[in-house]
Parts: sequence; structure tokens; C-alpha cells
Amino acid sequence: MSRPGDAIGTPTPLVGLRGVGVRFGGVQALRGVTLDIEAGESVALIGGNGSGKSTLLRVIHGLIEPTEGQLNAPARRMQAMLFQRPWMLRTTVQRNIAIGLWLRGVPWRDAQARALDALQRVQLAELAARRAPGLSGGQLQRAALARAWALRPRLLLLDEPTASLDPHAKHEVEALMRAFTGTAPDAAPLTMVFASHHLGQVRRLAQRVICLDQGRVLADLPVAQFFDHARLSSVAPVAAAFVQGEM
Repeated sequence: MSRPGDAIGTPTPLVGLRGVGVRFGGVQALRGVTLDIEAGESVALIGGNGSGKSTLLRVIHGLIEPTEGQLNAPARRMQAMLFQRPWMLRTTVQRNIAIGLWLRGVPWRDAQARALDALQRVQLAELAARRAPGLSGGQLQRAALARAWALRPRLLLLDEPTASLDPHAKHEVEALMRAFTGTAPDAAPLTMVFASHHLGQVRRLAQRVICLDQGRVLADLPVAQFFDHARLSSVAPVAAAFVQGEM
């Protein structure tokens, strides 16, 4: 259904926030955030520590309730979220993925088969029987991506997915992120929103960049325009200063 002011027939954004604010006691974590995310977009969230990136991801995923404003987003069963340090059960890698599917109503035999298929997708099938806590950091993040992909989400949210990885593991995870957004398993466009401190990663993976500072959106631009320093300085000088390392 179109919102007031929309052109007739304009698709409703996959995610929409209108004046969203979040307060934790005396701390205002998000302030008046208004934005839309369209199906199929790859959107990067950047900003310093405490800028609101993680809070915004958690609001979209339904883990945090806004204290003001409105949020429209897919139901959580249509989303998947990866955290900086993925949480895994003390069982095998395959079971960690299958259990998530089983909890969503997939029969156990089918869940195991889909879990193995997901592990093959991230080139970890040979570790299916290994206990998940024994994986390396890069393997753990790839397993978490397999678990997310197996759920066949419409929206994939990632919070600093390569923050603690070595360059080789980071490259592997980035390649998977790019592959997942290029081919959605259910033929619907997969939308990705990720928080990152790595501007090179943002250039490689994002179509659009949202820069946050103290819970506010400083800039929201296509990636090429965001990294055009003259243009960014003219519309969002504080964001330009962050990109140049001056903040």
C-alpha cells in the first residue's frame, strides 16, 4: 500500500523508519532517524563508536523497540542477523544450522539437508561434523553466514562482520556477502544492511552509504557520491571529516 504522497504504483520500501528515536536511560542512542531501504539494496552504515550503527540494526531486526517514531520492516522470521561474535551452540556445525531451521518448522531431516547445502555454499561442508566452538574466527563467521543463508531471509543484517578477522578470512567473508546479495535462494532480491569501520569494504560491497554520528543521520548517499570528497563536504561536512580521518 502506498503512503500519502507516493506515486500510484510505487512499491513500498522493504524497511521504513520515520522519526525513530531510541533512549537508554539518559543516553539518546538514535535521534529522529528517517530513511527507506528498498528491496535488493546493499547499504553500509558507518560512523564512530557509539554513533548508533548497532542500535539501528537491532531496531530494524526487532531486538530494540523504538522509544519514538515508526518502523516498518519485514517480520523477524524473514530476516537474519549476524553479530560481531556469532553465538553457537556446543554441538556440531551442521546441527547449529539445522536447529535454527527446525525451530522455524522445517522437518528435522529436511533441516539437516538444508544445513549441509548451506555449508557447501560457504565451503565448510567438510567441517559439518566438527563442534562449532572449535572453529577459527573466520570459519565461525562463515558458518554464521551459512546459518543465515539457510533461513532464506529477505533482509540480511550484519554488525561489523569482519571486525576481528585476519585479511584472508575477511576476504572470504566479503566474497560470501557479495555472492549472497547477487543470488537470493528464493528468487526474491536479498537486501543487505551492514555496519563497518572499513571504508574499503564499504566501497567494495555497498551501493549506498549512511553515515551516523551521535544517533543522527549525517549523510545518506550512493556510494560513488559518498566517496566524492568535494560533494560530501558540500552536503555533510562532518561526514566528510569522518571519512578523511579528521574526527
